[in-house]
Amino acid sequence: MDSFRSSSQSHRLDRSKKREQMASSAAVPFWRAAGMTYITYSNICANLVRKCLREPFKAESMNREKVHFSLSKWADGKPEKPVLRSDAPEV
Repeated sequence: MDSFRSSSQSHRLDRSKKREQMASSAAVPFWRAAGMTYITYSNICANLVRKCLREPFKAESMNREKVHFSLSKWADGKPEKPVLRSDAPEV
């Protein structure tokens, strides 16, 4: 009887370990498994959605996609004149 209990308990433990292993591998998002960051995945999805839109929504969404920022180099502990940059392609 004791051997039956121990084999039954070990069988339960084996099944729970298998479930944990399956759950841990299933919990990895596919974008992570593909070697992407969430930001990269999100940008790809956003670009696909923008390309699928009809006018005038497409033009409006393309304008929102543009990002503008400024860069300042520092020399002798003081910022130089900032340079405005944009990641939007020149048309």
